[in-house]
Amino acid sequence: MEIENILQKQRDFYQTQQTHSLAFRKMYLEKLKNLIISNENKLYEAIHKDFGKSKFDTFTTELSFILNDINYYIKNLKKLSKPKKVSTNLVNQLGTSKIYADPLGCVLVIGAWNYPYQLSLSPVIAAMAAGNCCILKPSEIAANTMKAMASLINENFPPEYLYVYEGGIEETTALLQLRFDKIFFTGSTKVGKIVYKAAAEHLTPVTLELGGKSPAIVTKNANLEVAAKRIVWGKFLNAGQTCVAPDYLLVEETIQEQFLEMLRKYIKEFGYEKDSEQYTRIINQRNFQRLVRLLDQEKIYSGGQSDEAKLYIEPTILHHVDWNDEIMQEEIFGPLLPVISFQNYHAALNAVLALEKPLAAYLFTNNSEEKESFTRKLSFGGGCINDTVMHLSNDHLPFGGVGNSGTGNYHGKYGFETFSHQKAVLDKTTWGEPNIKYPPYSEKKLSWIKKLL
Repeated sequence: MEIENILQKQRDFYQTQQTHSLAFRKMYLEKLKNLIISNENKLYEAIHKDFGKSKFDTFTTELSFILNDINYYIKNLKKLSKPKKVSTNLVNQLGTSKIYADPLGCVLVIGAWNYPYQLSLSPVIAAMAAGNCCILKPSEIAANTMKAMASLINENFPPEYLYVYEGGIEETTALLQLRFDKIFFTGSTKVGKIVYKAAAEHLTPVTLELGGKSPAIVTKNANLEVAAKRIVWGKFLNAGQTCVAPDYLLVEETIQEQFLEMLRKYIKEFGYEKDSEQYTRIINQRNFQRLVRLLDQEKIYSGGQSDEAKLYIEPTILHHVDWNDEIMQEEIFGPLLPVISFQNYHAALNAVLALEKPLAAYLFTNNSEEKESFTRKLSFGGGCINDTVMHLSNDHLPFGGVGNSGTGNYHGKYGFETFSHQKAVLDKTTWGEPNIKYPPYSEKKLSWIKKLL
Protein backbone atom coordinates (compact mmCIF):
# COMPACT_ATOMS: atom_id res chain seq x y z
CA MET A 1 0.00 0.00 0.00
CA GLU A 2 1.42 3.36 -1.08
CA ILE A 3 0.44 5.24 2.06
CA GLU A 4 2.07 2.62 4.31
CA ASN A 5 5.34 3.15 2.44
CA ILE A 6 5.08 6.91 2.83
CA LEU A 7 4.38 6.60 6.54
CA GLN A 8 7.39 4.30 6.93
CA LYS A 9 9.55 6.82 5.07
CA GLN A 10 8.29 9.51 7.43
CA ARG A 11 9.19 7.34 10.41
CA ASP A 12 12.67 6.78 9.02
CA PHE A 13 13.11 10.47 8.27
CA TYR A 14 11.85 11.52 11.69
CA GLN A 15 14.48 9.28 13.30
CA THR A 16 17.19 11.42 11.66
CA GLN A 17 15.97 14.25 13.94
CA GLN A 18 16.20 16.81 11.15
CA THR A 19 12.74 18.10 12.04
CA HIS A 20 14.01 18.95 15.54
CA SER A 21 16.06 21.79 14.06
CA LEU A 22 14.38 25.20 14.35
CA ALA A 23 16.09 26.27 11.13
CA PHE A 24 14.53 23.28 9.34
CA ARG A 25 11.07 24.09 10.66
CA LYS A 26 11.32 27.77 9.75
CA MET A 27 12.63 26.98 6.26
CA TYR A 28 9.63 24.83 5.41
CA LEU A 29 7.12 27.18 7.05
CA GLU A 30 8.52 30.00 4.91
CA LYS A 31 8.31 27.75 1.86
CA LEU A 32 4.65 26.95 2.52
CA LYS A 33 3.89 30.65 3.02
CA ASN A 34 5.52 31.60 -0.28
CA LEU A 35 3.71 28.80 -2.12
CA ILE A 36 0.33 29.92 -0.79
CA ILE A 37 0.99 33.52 -1.79
CA SER A 38 2.27 32.61 -5.27
CA ASN A 39 -0.64 30.18 -5.88
CA GLU A 40 -3.35 32.38 -4.37
CA ASN A 41 -5.44 32.60 -7.55
CA LYS A 42 -5.36 28.81 -8.06
CA LEU A 43 -6.62 28.34 -4.53
CA TYR A 44 -9.42 30.85 -5.15
CA GLU A 45 -10.44 29.06 -8.36
CA ALA A 46 -10.53 25.63 -6.70
CA ILE A 47 -12.73 26.64 -3.79
CA HIS A 48 -15.07 28.60 -6.06
CA LYS A 49 -15.58 25.43 -8.11
CA ASP A 50 -16.42 23.50 -4.96
CA PHE A 51 -19.09 25.79 -3.52
CA GLY A 52 -18.93 29.27 -4.97
CA LYS A 53 -16.91 30.88 -2.21
CA SER A 54 -15.80 34.43 -3.05
CA LYS A 55 -12.20 35.65 -3.07
CA PHE A 56 -13.02 38.00 -0.19
CA ASP A 57 -14.43 35.25 2.03
CA THR A 58 -11.68 32.81 1.03
CA PHE A 59 -8.98 35.27 2.00
CA THR A 60 -10.59 36.51 5.23
CA THR A 61 -11.77 33.13 6.55
CA GLU A 62 -9.13 30.80 5.11
CA LEU A 63 -5.87 32.15 3.69
CA SER A 64 -5.43 34.98 6.20
CA PHE A 65 -5.72 32.46 9.07
CA ILE A 66 -3.11 30.22 7.46
CA LEU A 67 -0.67 33.03 6.73
CA ASN A 68 -1.11 34.47 10.22
CA ASP A 69 -0.46 31.03 11.72
CA ILE A 70 2.77 30.70 9.75
CA ASN A 71 3.90 34.20 10.74
CA TYR A 72 3.07 33.52 14.39
CA TYR A 73 5.17 30.34 14.51
CA ILE A 74 8.10 31.83 12.62
CA LYS A 75 8.14 34.75 15.04
CA ASN A 76 7.61 32.73 18.22
CA LEU A 77 9.24 29.38 17.44
CA LYS A 78 12.37 30.02 19.47
CA LYS A 79 10.34 31.06 22.52
CA LEU A 80 7.89 28.16 22.19
CA SER A 81 10.70 25.61 21.81
CA LYS A 82 12.89 26.90 24.61
CA PRO A 83 13.03 24.54 27.62
CA LYS A 84 10.98 26.02 30.46
CA LYS A 85 12.72 26.12 33.81
CA VAL A 86 10.39 25.42 36.73
CA SER A 87 10.83 25.33 40.49
CA THR A 88 12.52 22.34 42.10
CA ASN A 89 11.04 21.13 45.37
CA LEU A 90 13.06 20.79 48.55
CA VAL A 91 13.51 17.02 48.37
CA ASN A 92 15.21 17.31 44.97
CA GLN A 93 17.80 19.87 45.95
CA LEU A 94 20.44 20.34 44.70
CA GLY A 95 18.97 20.15 41.20
CA THR A 96 17.20 21.99 38.40
CA SER A 97 13.90 21.10 36.69
CA LYS A 98 12.98 21.82 33.09
CA ILE A 99 10.18 21.00 30.67
CA TYR A 100 11.17 20.24 27.08
CA ALA A 101 8.70 20.48 24.17
CA ASP A 102 9.38 17.30 22.19
CA PRO A 103 7.83 16.65 18.76
CA LEU A 104 5.44 13.70 18.84
CA GLY A 105 6.72 12.11 15.63
CA CYS A 106 4.53 11.22 12.63
CA VAL A 107 1.06 12.75 12.78
CA LEU A 108 -2.15 12.50 10.77
CA VAL A 109 -4.38 15.52 10.12
CA ILE A 110 -7.88 14.86 8.75
CA GLY A 111 -9.40 18.09 7.46
CA ALA A 112 -12.99 19.26 6.96
CA TRP A 113 -14.76 20.46 3.82
CA ASN A 114 -16.48 23.61 5.08
CA TYR A 115 -13.26 25.63 5.44
CA PRO A 116 -11.09 23.22 3.48
CA TYR A 117 -7.89 25.28 3.45
CA GLN A 118 -7.98 26.63 7.00
CA LEU A 119 -9.18 23.45 8.73
CA SER A 120 -6.64 21.33 6.89
CA LEU A 121 -3.55 23.52 6.79
CA SER A 122 -3.75 25.30 10.16
CA PRO A 123 -3.28 22.03 12.12
CA VAL A 124 -0.57 20.98 9.64
CA ILE A 125 1.29 24.26 10.24
CA ALA A 126 1.14 23.71 14.01
CA ALA A 127 2.46 20.17 13.52
CA MET A 128 5.33 21.46 11.36
CA ALA A 129 6.17 24.17 13.89
CA ALA A 130 6.32 21.57 16.65
CA GLY A 131 8.80 19.48 14.61
CA ASN A 132 6.67 16.61 13.33
CA CYS A 133 6.32 14.79 10.03
CA CYS A 134 2.77 14.94 8.76
CA ILE A 135 0.27 13.26 6.45
CA LEU A 136 -2.74 15.39 5.55
CA LYS A 137 -6.02 13.82 4.46
CA PRO A 138 -8.29 16.64 3.23
CA SER A 139 -12.02 16.12 2.85
CA GLU A 140 -12.96 14.60 -0.49
CA ILE A 141 -16.31 16.44 -0.38
CA ALA A 142 -14.51 19.64 -1.44
CA ALA A 143 -12.77 17.75 -4.25
CA ASN A 144 -11.17 20.68 -6.06
CA THR A 145 -9.56 22.13 -2.96
CA MET A 146 -8.30 18.66 -2.03
CA LYS A 147 -6.58 18.43 -5.42
CA ALA A 148 -5.23 21.98 -5.09
CA MET A 149 -3.62 21.21 -1.72
CA ALA A 150 -2.24 17.91 -2.98
CA SER A 151 -0.65 19.65 -5.95
CA LEU A 152 0.71 22.51 -3.83
CA ILE A 153 2.34 20.26 -1.24
CA ASN A 154 3.21 17.01 -3.01
CA GLU A 155 5.01 18.79 -5.83
CA ASN A 156 7.05 20.98 -3.48
CA PHE A 157 7.71 19.05 -0.26
CA PRO A 158 9.53 15.75 0.30
CA PRO A 159 6.89 13.07 1.03
CA GLU A 160 8.99 11.73 3.89
CA TYR A 161 8.28 15.04 5.65
CA LEU A 162 4.89 16.29 4.44
CA TYR A 163 2.38 14.56 2.19
CA VAL A 164 -1.26 15.04 1.12
CA TYR A 165 -3.17 11.78 0.68
CA GLU A 166 -6.18 12.08 -1.61
CA GLY A 167 -9.26 9.89 -1.53
CA GLY A 168 -12.57 9.25 0.20
CA ILE A 169 -13.98 7.09 2.96
CA GLU A 170 -12.04 4.00 1.85
CA GLU A 171 -8.71 5.83 1.98
CA THR A 172 -9.51 7.43 5.32
CA THR A 173 -10.48 4.05 6.76
CA ALA A 174 -7.18 2.58 5.58
CA LEU A 175 -5.27 5.48 7.16
CA LEU A 176 -6.96 4.92 10.50
CA GLN A 177 -5.71 1.34 10.59
CA LEU A 178 -2.12 2.61 10.69
CA ARG A 179 -0.29 3.70 13.82
CA PHE A 180 0.40 7.41 14.11
CA ASP A 181 1.87 9.36 17.01
CA LYS A 182 -1.05 11.81 16.92
CA ILE A 183 -4.33 12.18 15.03
CA PHE A 184 -6.01 15.55 14.59
CA PHE A 185 -9.56 15.35 13.22
CA THR A 186 -12.02 18.09 12.29
CA GLY A 187 -15.57 17.07 11.37
CA SER A 188 -18.80 15.65 12.71
CA THR A 189 -19.29 14.07 16.12
CA LYS A 190 -20.43 10.85 14.41
CA VAL A 191 -17.18 10.46 12.47
CA GLY A 192 -15.17 11.74 15.43
CA LYS A 193 -16.28 8.70 17.42
CA ILE A 194 -15.05 6.42 14.62
CA VAL A 195 -11.66 8.17 14.59
CA TYR A 196 -11.38 8.00 18.37
CA LYS A 197 -12.19 4.29 18.39
CA ALA A 198 -9.62 3.52 15.67
CA ALA A 199 -6.95 5.57 17.46
CA ALA A 200 -7.58 3.67 20.69
CA GLU A 201 -6.35 0.46 19.02
CA HIS A 202 -2.86 2.01 18.92
CA LEU A 203 -3.21 4.20 22.04
CA THR A 204 -2.76 7.18 19.71
CA PRO A 205 -3.58 10.56 21.28
CA VAL A 206 -6.35 12.41 19.43
CA THR A 207 -7.56 15.97 19.10
CA LEU A 208 -11.18 16.16 17.93
CA GLU A 209 -12.64 19.42 16.62
CA LEU A 210 -16.36 18.66 16.28
CA GLY A 211 -19.51 20.77 16.43
CA GLY A 212 -22.92 20.95 18.04
CA LYS A 213 -25.81 23.34 18.42
CA SER A 214 -24.19 26.64 19.35
CA PRO A 215 -26.66 29.12 20.88
CA ALA A 216 -26.78 32.90 20.61
CA ILE A 217 -28.72 34.58 23.40
CA VAL A 218 -30.11 38.11 23.02
CA THR A 219 -31.54 39.90 26.04
CA LYS A 220 -33.44 43.18 26.31
CA ASN A 221 -30.21 44.73 27.65
CA ALA A 222 -28.37 44.26 24.35
CA ASN A 223 -27.56 46.82 21.69
CA LEU A 224 -30.05 45.30 19.27
CA GLU A 225 -28.71 46.89 16.08
CA VAL A 226 -25.19 45.63 16.77
CA ALA A 227 -26.49 42.22 17.83
CA ALA A 228 -28.57 41.78 14.67
CA LYS A 229 -25.74 42.84 12.37
CA ARG A 230 -23.17 40.56 13.99
CA ILE A 231 -25.51 37.57 14.24
CA VAL A 232 -26.53 37.82 10.57
CA TRP A 233 -22.90 38.01 9.53
CA GLY A 234 -21.77 35.11 11.77
CA LYS A 235 -24.73 32.88 10.93
CA PHE A 236 -24.83 33.30 7.15
CA LEU A 237 -21.07 33.47 6.58
CA ASN A 238 -20.23 30.51 4.31
CA ALA A 239 -24.01 29.96 3.98
CA GLY A 240 -24.12 28.80 7.59
CA GLN A 241 -21.65 25.99 6.93
CA THR A 242 -19.48 27.03 9.87
CA CYS A 243 -18.87 24.86 12.94
CA VAL A 244 -19.03 27.88 15.28
CA ALA A 245 -21.95 29.65 13.59
CA PRO A 246 -24.89 30.52 15.84
CA ASP A 247 -27.09 27.46 15.37
CA TYR A 248 -30.19 28.96 16.98
CA LEU A 249 -31.27 32.15 18.75
CA LEU A 250 -32.77 32.61 22.18
CA VAL A 251 -34.39 36.06 22.20
CA GLU A 252 -36.09 37.73 25.13
CA GLU A 253 -39.82 37.86 24.41
CA THR A 254 -40.26 41.60 24.94
CA ILE A 255 -37.85 42.45 22.12
CA GLN A 256 -38.49 39.52 19.79
CA GLU A 257 -40.60 41.22 17.10
CA GLN A 258 -38.32 44.24 16.96
CA PHE A 259 -35.23 42.05 16.75
CA LEU A 260 -36.62 39.74 14.05
CA GLU A 261 -37.26 42.77 11.86
CA MET A 262 -33.67 43.93 12.40
CA LEU A 263 -32.37 40.51 11.36
CA ARG A 264 -34.45 40.66 8.17
CA LYS A 265 -33.16 44.16 7.45
CA TYR A 266 -29.50 43.13 7.65
CA ILE A 267 -30.02 40.00 5.55
CA LYS A 268 -31.39 42.25 2.82
CA GLU A 269 -28.68 44.86 3.33
CA PHE A 270 -25.87 42.30 3.00
CA GLY A 271 -27.15 41.24 -0.43
CA TYR A 272 -27.45 37.48 -0.05
CA GLU A 273 -29.35 37.01 -3.32
CA LYS A 274 -29.29 33.89 -5.48
CA ASP A 275 -26.73 35.20 -7.96
CA SER A 276 -24.63 37.16 -5.46
CA GLU A 277 -20.89 36.54 -5.24
CA GLN A 278 -21.17 37.51 -1.57
CA TYR A 279 -23.03 34.33 -0.68
CA THR A 280 -21.64 30.79 -0.69
CA ARG A 281 -23.55 27.80 -2.09
CA ILE A 282 -24.41 24.59 -0.25
CA ILE A 283 -21.59 22.08 -0.74
CA ASN A 284 -23.62 19.31 -2.45
CA GLN A 285 -27.12 17.96 -3.15
CA ARG A 286 -27.12 15.66 -0.14
CA ASN A 287 -26.64 18.57 2.25
CA PHE A 288 -29.05 20.74 0.23
CA GLN A 289 -31.83 18.15 0.53
CA ARG A 290 -31.16 17.63 4.23
CA LEU A 291 -31.55 21.36 4.87
CA VAL A 292 -34.70 21.70 2.77
CA ARG A 293 -36.28 18.87 4.80
CA LEU A 294 -35.69 20.92 7.97
CA LEU A 295 -37.66 23.88 6.60
CA ASP A 296 -41.06 24.08 8.26
CA GLN A 297 -43.01 26.31 5.87
CA GLU A 298 -45.47 27.36 8.58
CA LYS A 299 -42.68 28.80 10.74
CA ILE A 300 -40.80 30.85 8.15
CA TYR A 301 -40.52 34.49 9.22
CA SER A 302 -38.38 35.51 6.25
CA GLY A 303 -36.57 33.74 3.42
CA GLY A 304 -37.27 30.10 2.66
CA GLN A 305 -36.57 30.13 -1.09
CA SER A 306 -34.24 27.55 -2.60
CA ASP A 307 -32.86 26.43 -5.97
CA GLU A 308 -31.45 22.92 -6.11
CA ALA A 309 -29.86 23.45 -9.53
CA LYS A 310 -27.73 26.24 -8.07
CA LEU A 311 -27.46 24.68 -4.57
CA TYR A 312 -28.83 27.94 -3.19
CA ILE A 313 -30.84 28.27 -0.01
CA GLU A 314 -31.93 31.76 0.94
CA PRO A 315 -30.98 32.96 4.43
CA THR A 316 -34.03 31.95 6.41
CA ILE A 317 -35.36 32.95 9.83
CA LEU A 318 -37.86 30.67 11.54
CA HIS A 319 -39.98 31.86 14.48
CA HIS A 320 -42.44 30.23 16.88
CA VAL A 321 -39.89 27.42 17.11
CA ASP A 322 -40.17 24.84 19.88
CA TRP A 323 -37.39 22.81 21.52
CA ASN A 324 -39.07 19.66 20.21
CA ASP A 325 -39.07 20.76 16.56
CA GLU A 326 -37.01 18.66 14.15
CA ILE A 327 -34.68 21.56 13.40
CA MET A 328 -33.68 21.63 17.08
CA GLN A 329 -32.65 17.97 17.17
CA GLU A 330 -29.40 18.22 15.17
CA GLU A 331 -26.74 20.72 14.17
CA ILE A 332 -28.16 22.68 11.24
CA PHE A 333 -24.93 23.55 9.38
CA GLY A 334 -26.72 25.73 6.87
CA PRO A 335 -28.49 29.11 6.41
CA LEU A 336 -31.53 28.35 8.58
CA LEU A 337 -31.87 30.29 11.83
CA PRO A 338 -34.54 29.12 14.29
CA VAL A 339 -35.60 31.60 16.97
CA ILE A 340 -36.97 30.60 20.37
CA SER A 341 -38.30 33.28 22.71
CA PHE A 342 -37.79 33.31 26.47
CA GLN A 343 -39.21 35.23 29.39
CA ASN A 344 -36.64 34.41 32.04
CA TYR A 345 -32.92 34.71 31.30
CA HIS A 346 -31.79 32.11 33.86
CA ALA A 347 -34.39 29.64 32.62
CA ALA A 348 -32.96 30.12 29.11
CA LEU A 349 -29.46 29.36 30.41
CA ASN A 350 -30.80 26.24 32.11
CA ALA A 351 -32.37 25.10 28.83
CA VAL A 352 -28.99 25.38 27.09
CA LEU A 353 -27.30 23.68 30.03
CA ALA A 354 -29.59 20.66 29.63
CA LEU A 355 -28.23 20.02 26.11
CA GLU A 356 -24.87 18.67 24.94
CA LYS A 357 -21.99 21.10 25.44
CA PRO A 358 -21.66 23.19 22.25
CA LEU A 359 -18.52 24.20 20.39
CA ALA A 360 -19.45 27.88 20.73
CA ALA A 361 -21.89 30.11 22.61
CA TYR A 362 -22.73 33.78 22.22
CA LEU A 363 -24.41 36.34 24.44
CA PHE A 364 -25.60 39.82 23.51
CA THR A 365 -26.13 42.09 26.51
CA ASN A 366 -24.66 45.08 28.27
CA ASN A 367 -25.73 43.78 31.67
CA SER A 368 -22.75 42.68 33.80
CA GLU A 369 -24.75 40.18 35.86
CA GLU A 370 -26.00 38.47 32.69
CA LYS A 371 -22.45 38.31 31.35
CA GLU A 372 -21.17 36.79 34.59
CA SER A 373 -23.94 34.17 34.69
CA PHE A 374 -23.30 33.22 31.06
CA THR A 375 -19.57 32.62 31.52
CA ARG A 376 -19.92 30.94 34.92
CA LYS A 377 -22.90 28.71 34.24
CA LEU A 378 -22.52 27.47 30.66
CA SER A 379 -19.88 25.02 29.48
CA PHE A 380 -18.83 25.48 25.83
CA GLY A 381 -15.68 25.34 23.73
CA GLY A 382 -15.30 29.09 23.24
CA GLY A 383 -17.39 32.07 22.31
CA CYS A 384 -18.06 35.79 22.46
CA ILE A 385 -20.02 38.36 24.36
CA ASN A 386 -21.53 40.91 21.94
CA ASP A 387 -20.07 39.25 18.85
CA THR A 388 -20.03 35.96 16.96
CA VAL A 389 -17.25 33.79 15.48
CA MET A 390 -14.48 36.39 16.02
CA HIS A 391 -12.89 34.59 18.99
CA LEU A 392 -11.28 32.31 16.38
CA SER A 393 -9.25 35.22 15.02
CA ASN A 394 -7.31 35.77 18.28
CA ASP A 395 -4.32 33.42 18.26
CA HIS A 396 -3.84 34.04 21.99
CA LEU A 397 -7.08 32.11 22.65
CA PRO A 398 -7.32 28.31 22.41
CA PHE A 399 -9.86 26.95 19.95
CA GLY A 400 -11.48 23.62 20.70
CA GLY A 401 -14.56 21.87 22.01
CA VAL A 402 -15.62 20.23 25.23
CA GLY A 403 -17.60 17.04 25.78
CA ASN A 404 -19.62 16.20 22.68
CA SER A 405 -18.15 19.14 20.74
CA GLY A 406 -14.58 17.88 20.88
CA THR A 407 -11.46 17.29 22.89
CA GLY A 408 -8.20 19.24 22.86
CA ASN A 409 -7.51 22.60 21.25
CA TYR A 410 -5.16 24.54 19.00
CA HIS A 411 -4.29 28.00 17.56
CA GLY A 412 -1.14 29.88 18.58
CA LYS A 413 0.86 28.34 21.40
CA TYR A 414 -1.97 25.85 22.02
CA GLY A 415 -1.44 24.35 18.57
CA PHE A 416 2.26 23.98 19.27
CA GLU A 417 1.48 22.25 22.56
CA THR A 418 -1.12 19.98 20.90
CA PHE A 419 1.59 18.53 18.65
CA SER A 420 4.26 18.39 21.34
CA HIS A 421 5.04 16.20 24.32
CA GLN A 422 5.90 18.06 27.52
CA LYS A 423 8.98 16.12 28.63
CA ALA A 424 10.01 16.58 32.27
CA VAL A 425 13.71 16.45 33.18
CA LEU A 426 15.27 16.74 36.65
CA ASP A 427 19.01 17.44 36.57
CA LYS A 428 20.67 16.65 39.91
CA THR A 429 24.15 17.46 41.18
CA THR A 430 26.37 14.54 42.18
CA TRP A 431 27.38 16.04 45.51
CA GLY A 432 25.73 17.22 48.70
CA GLU A 433 23.08 14.51 48.95
CA PRO A 434 22.14 13.21 52.46
CA ASN A 435 21.62 9.46 52.94
CA ILE A 436 18.11 9.92 54.26
CA LYS A 437 16.35 8.12 51.37
CA TYR A 438 18.68 5.12 51.36
CA PRO A 439 18.46 1.98 53.55
CA PRO A 440 18.87 1.07 56.30
CA TYR A 441 15.74 2.95 57.43
CA SER A 442 15.03 4.18 60.96
CA GLU A 443 12.41 6.09 62.93
CA LYS A 444 14.66 9.14 62.83
CA LYS A 445 14.89 8.98 59.02
CA LEU A 446 11.11 8.59 58.80
CA SER A 447 10.65 11.66 60.97
CA TRP A 448 12.85 13.70 58.64
CA ILE A 449 11.12 12.29 55.51
CA LYS A 450 7.74 13.38 56.88
CA LYS A 451 9.06 16.92 57.29
CA LEU A 452 10.64 17.02 53.82
CA LEU A 453 7.71 15.49 51.92
